[in-house]
Amino acid sequence: MDSWSMQLPFPLRLPYNLPAMNSETSFVNPQFLADPAWLQDHLADPGVVIVDLDAEAGYLRGHIPGAVFLDNNYERNPETGWVDTMPPERFAAVCQGLGIGDDTLVVVCDNSMSLHAARFWWVLNYYGHQNVKVLDGGWRRWVAEGGSVAFERTDPRQGSVFTPRVEPPLIAEYEDVRAGCSIGGANADGTVIWDTRTTAEYSGAVNRNSRPGHVSGAVHLDWMDLMDRETHRFKPPGELRELLNSAGITADKSVFAY
Repeated sequence: MDSWSMQLPFPLRLPYNLPAMNSETSFVNPQFLADPAWLQDHLADPGVVIVDLDAEAGYLRGHIPGAVFLDNNYERNPETGWVDTMPPERFAAVCQGLGIGDDTLVVVCDNSMSLHAARFWWVLNYYGHQNVKVLDGGWRRWVAEGGSVAFERTDPRQGSVFTPRVEPPLIAEYEDVRAGCSIGGANADGTVIWDTRTTAEYSGAVNRNSRPGHVSGAVHLDWMDLMDRETHRFKPPGELRELLNSAGITADKSVFAY
């Protein structure tokens, strides 16, 4: 396992605990999201790198000016087909190839309700780079709100230096998951295991893994239920809180998500 980590089939620890809401209308950590108006004002900022994780065909049909392209399968191990964390030096090379350095503010976007953008947000945090935002609403909102569009491929900036600083607590190891398993979904130490997949995958009716079903004791809440499927934006804080609380995923618990 010297070239690729095989940990990601197991749950991930959500950074900063649960993304809590401090009211019905605002988030505790609004800096994790960017809106199109803010990004439009920062397109020429040399300290900002926009990473587009759409399919390449989508990127070439049109993208945010200055956005660099990163295939959403960038972490797929070519030998196993699994999506795994890269060794630090390999991820550093990926970031430097995108023009991302230690001082870069990264804005990530996609056209998949932030599925791939949020993944890259987490991966950057895992490697110690917290200066990253998800474009709320992604490409769909950008176009809907009249954002400018480019068609030529962006050449990444040269000379960037990215120093990976792995944050091991952001991945839950096998023993962590075993300790968190219980019939009720949250064990006595305040851990909840969150299955974010579809209902069919959770029940075992659809199997995309070596075995059907779900981790013992895991609660289910489809990640797409957190999104507005029309606008591709995150749902309002009050609605998110209600959805999470109803599943037993509360701010006082440690959350392992997969």
